[in-house]
Amino acid sequence: MIDFRKDVSERFIRYTRFDTMSDPSLAGSRRPTTPGQVVMQKALVAELEELGLEVTYGEEHVVHAILRANAQGIAPVAFMAHVDTADDVMGNGVKARVHDYEGGDIVLDGTVIRACDNPDLARCAGGRVITSDGTTLLGGDDKAGVAEIMEAVSYLVGHPEVVHGDVEVFFTPDEETGAGMDMFPYHEMISKVCYTLDGGPEGEIETECFNAATVDIAIHGVSTHLGSARGRLVNALKVASMIADTLPHSESPEATDGRYGYYHVGAIEGTNVEARMEIFIRDFDSGSFDERIRALEALARAVADIYHASIDIDVHVSYRNMASANARHPEALEAVMEAGRRLGLDLHQELIRGGTDGARMAEKAGVPCPNLFTGGHNFHSLEEWVSVDVMSESVNMVLAIIDYQVAAAKA
Repeated sequence: MIDFRKDVSERFIRYTRFDTMSDPSLAGSRRPTTPGQVVMQKALVAELEELGLEVTYGEEHVVHAILRANAQGIAPVAFMAHVDTADDVMGNGVKARVHDYEGGDIVLDGTVIRACDNPDLARCAGGRVITSDGTTLLGGDDKAGVAEIMEAVSYLVGHPEVVHGDVEVFFTPDEETGAGMDMFPYHEMISKVCYTLDGGPEGEIETECFNAATVDIAIHGVSTHLGSARGRLVNALKVASMIADTLPHSESPEATDGRYGYYHVGAIEGTNVEARMEIFIRDFDSGSFDERIRALEALARAVADIYHASIDIDVHVSYRNMASANARHPEALEAVMEAGRRLGLDLHQELIRGGTDGARMAEKAGVPCPNLFTGGHNFHSLEEWVSVDVMSESVNMVLAIIDYQVAAAKA
């Protein structure tokens, strides 16, 4: 296994300095939702062009690059990551810190990463761990993935003796808003298999994710003077509160894990006259997912009828479970598992209680898109950290998958 620890960690830290926190409130009206994403994407374009790759970057704001094959008859393979970071906590102004980790808690300015809550930290003793200063997230989701893909491509360019087919690279915006694949250039894609580097701890390979929908409910009340409101006032906020409280508490994110789906009230805003709700629905099973949507619509209308309010319901399916596309093309996972065996890594499949851009690709284009580990932990939080050793392993995984295509062509 090649030691990429120094180079990939330095590259990653450089990328964390770009302010790329996305803005879900602008999804669908601005692409990308924040200007910092464009700044980082253009920097990646310059790096890729300097390496000699063929690069396109158009109005869809997806960086697309191809490192052309240096041998014939090898199937092309694609790798994808996203440049934006989440807005759950502040994601701009990141000040990365490198820790020579010897064990115990990691004390930061704004928080503490407790060893008792992070059992994987014990495996990092004697190695290096990267965090923020504790006042922002770190951005390993997904700048670790970007750095690992770029490091692998840079290695191939610097070692022309390594045989490979066409290697395709995509860097998308706004994954965290769910809009990253809305204008994806599928017509330019040459690969029949793609891998997202958007996973977490060492060895995790994800081939199945949630079905996901966002349900927007607009509630229209009736206003009147409060002193003479009896029998007249229809309070839109009260209707929204009743809908939220009537959802099964046992089917919420904080009450579920594993394969259990949920409802989540993401926002309630407005006045007694006009209110709006945003509710997330997640489920691994497609039938149960569709039933959840129908159940929520029926619940909302029933509550509105009780209060004599009128409502409008808009359902937007964000992504579908990518399991079926991956199952139809088992060669994609076979390449991953063989790469892991060659590297001596203990790989294991996990569910994604979330989604990736690969889920949208699997649904739209039928392209299998397993998600690979990047070495990150505690994404979307101030306690986020990344293992430098595992980042190096991830770069090696990318190279081993590329090499698998060479072996497959010879078989």
